[in-house]
Amino acid sequence: MSAEDLEKYEAEMELSLYREYKDIVGQFSYVVETERRFYLANGVNLIPRTGDGDMYFELHLTDAWVWDMYRPARFVKQVRVVTFKDVNIEELERSELRLPDEP
Repeated sequence: MSAEDLEKYEAEMELSLYREYKDIVGQFSYVVETERRFYLANGVNLIPRTGDGDMYFELHLTDAWVWDMYRPARFVKQVRVVTFKDVNIEELERSELRLPDEP
């Protein structure tokens, strides 16, 4: 597989993932962003932790969808995430759930 073929494949996968996101975003209440992943979830529990002088976050999500084009099953009943960076959690209002049509 050439570099061009790989790039085309990844672009197609990303577009497919965006379309899936657009179809399901209305089913979720929260958008959660960590340094490694983007999630949609209906339940979010953020627990700040400390250990050895460092602070980190333990994040528990329920009924989640994971933005990851290499993951075969993106819908997950429960997710536990540990992160050492900031976590952005936004509660969606139903009026915010409309996405623009694709170009």
